[in-house]
Amino acid sequence: KEATPRDPGRAESIVGSSPGMVELFKLVSRVAGTRSSVLIQGESGTGKELIARTIHRNSPRRGHPFVAVSCMSFSEGVLESELFGHVRGAFTGATDRRPGLFLQADRSTLFLDEIGDMGLSMQSKLLRVLQEMEVRPVGGTETVPVDVRVVAATHHNLESLVGLGKFREDLFYRLNVVTLKVPPLRDRVEDIPLIASHYLTVFGEQAGRPIHGFTPAAMAALRTYPWPGNVRELVNVVERAVALAPGSVVELSDLPEKLATRVRIEGPPAGSAGRQTLAELTRSYVMRVLEETKGNKTEAARVLGVPRRTFYRMLSRLSTGDGDGGQVSHYDPIH
Repeated sequence: KEATPRDPGRAESIVGSSPGMVELFKLVSRVAGTRSSVLIQGESGTGKELIARTIHRNSPRRGHPFVAVSCMSFSEGVLESELFGHVRGAFTGATDRRPGLFLQADRSTLFLDEIGDMGLSMQSKLLRVLQEMEVRPVGGTETVPVDVRVVAATHHNLESLVGLGKFREDLFYRLNVVTLKVPPLRDRVEDIPLIASHYLTVFGEQAGRPIHGFTPAAMAALRTYPWPGNVRELVNVVERAVALAPGSVVELSDLPEKLATRVRIEGPPAGSAGRQTLAELTRSYVMRVLEETKGNKTEAARVLGVPRRTFYRMLSRLSTGDGDGGQVSHYDPIH
């Protein structure tokens, strides 16, 4: 069964049932109700901000707006003003007093994305705020108390940066009360059908044209691609497929060429050489999914991303083949 924390935002849901993600969901559920700082580690595109938003939505602070900032999007001086605010006349162009993100996140959650790219001077200022829970606007003389829960994220190994002198050790331990590690998509291939099907529904509903699933060849392409851009890249591919698919099912031709050209199986059937036909590929993939699901047709249909009735029709047409893994006769994966 698919596991996911309580999360009302369908388009922002974390989807997965792999062991690594189930363990991550458990940690998210346990830490969400606390006041502890959280450090989320993972490659770009793995969904670190979604994890942070889920923590916030499952916390006592959920009644206040979630506030997020990317630490690599601003120079150090600008980031200081963004986080702590500034008073009028603090610098050229500061014509009015401006509250910073810490004040905006008072009694809420502040998400500091790509914290590993923050400069050492700014790290010192952030550490003081986290220790004292009060901020002093740029150019100001008085401090303002705040009640902020900080969730930080990075694709860097912060411990390595500490060893290199590029990240303060005391700030690392202040942020690293609880660490959540988000696995890359290539390490949880079994989640690809779940994620793809979820966003197929989301984007189909947004476009007003429901798409009912993926052909086995299209799903095979999704499963065999290494996804260097992780979940973000997969979501982009699914959105593109919804926009381009002429029919009610996503076909291999609706996917980017870099995915379609990777569709291969582990080896050709006995007695044959070279590439397989689409029918042979389809049959091999469907049989493999059935084997992985121990013959559970409902589960196999879910993995393939097609309605159960469509899957039964697939099996019926596949049975018209020669029975030894060879070519399948009269197979149309759409109808």
